[in-house]
Amino acid sequence: MPSYRASPGFFEVPHAAVYVLMTVTVLASGFCFILAGGASAPAELLYRFGGMYATAIARHEYLRLVAYGFLHVDFVHLTMNMLCLVLWGAHLERRVGPAYFLVIYLCAMVLGAVIGNGIHSTPYLTVGASGATSGILGALLCLWILGKLDVGFDFFAINIGLNIAFAFGNSRVDWGVHLGGFAAGLITCALLDLVEKANAWTLRCKFPEVVKVNLILLACVMALWAWSGPAQSIATGASAWGLMAVIVVACCAVVKMVDLALSMKKGLAVVVPALAGANAVAVLLCGWALTFACWPHMPIGYIPLDLFLVMFCPNSILISGLAAVGVAALTLGLGAKEILRGIADVGFVGTSLQAERSRRHGL
Repeated sequence: MPSYRASPGFFEVPHAAVYVLMTVTVLASGFCFILAGGASAPAELLYRFGGMYATAIARHEYLRLVAYGFLHVDFVHLTMNMLCLVLWGAHLERRVGPAYFLVIYLCAMVLGAVIGNGIHSTPYLTVGASGATSGILGALLCLWILGKLDVGFDFFAINIGLNIAFAFGNSRVDWGVHLGGFAAGLITCALLDLVEKANAWTLRCKFPEVVKVNLILLACVMALWAWSGPAQSIATGASAWGLMAVIVVACCAVVKMVDLALSMKKGLAVVVPALAGANAVAVLLCGWALTFACWPHMPIGYIPLDLFLVMFCPNSILISGLAAVGVAALTLGLGAKEILRGIADVGFVGTSLQAERSRRHGL
């Protein structure tokens, strides 16, 4: 886990994961604004692009649990949430690293939507990253309670106070998503702390962040694939939850295999290329799953996916192949430093990774 300086300031410089999330959110929301022809997007357009609504979960539209968090009503809404992402996300990412930061952010986004949906008793439509950013603040509070974040109480008093004041000043704020995201971030951070403590007993090595992020993304892809049509056909009648349990066990086995590989001499130089190959296979599996959504099943009704399928379906094999090659090359590029570190290993890299794990006590 990246080190955190003893006396952090009130403001922190953002890091990679924050920049990625900001870019994706601005592009998604900006595209809606462009289609709407102004600095705001109407409810009908937000609904078609993935806004969360009352019966989405009942209709198994699970993609909306994530999509809604990248859409915004207007430019002011977008600006406020991105400001919170920068102010709070930079602190959290520096403390827990990009991998766990993404886990906390996405869990707060999804669980915030689920909790908010359970609280609502009337029809609604909600969009925005507020649940996810509230989750960041909840995670920071968890670290502070655990004595693992050296900031003053004024940090939380000011930020939580301003957040509440802004929410009271806007009658359209979805309190369910805000509170649900905050609770989800706090709980997820506490669980990750327990996971890290357990890892000191179950794993031999500390995983480099590039490896950890890659494994988390692969797990998410496999979880989504478990709910797809092709995966269910492979399951030969087994339930989606049963297939998900199999994937969880497989993911744990993969993590242990990576752990063992990292503990060996030059293991890091083997692990990163292996992950590049796994990423390519995952892209091909996603391409296969998407072919089930092609004609005659189109349109699906979710505009971004429909637009993508219009381009993808006539050339599914070519696009899937090129995407797989591109993802593999990107993985090798991002992990080039770790590959070189592994190639130069004469027994010290594996040793240092094991020593780092033995010194770990939670987050």
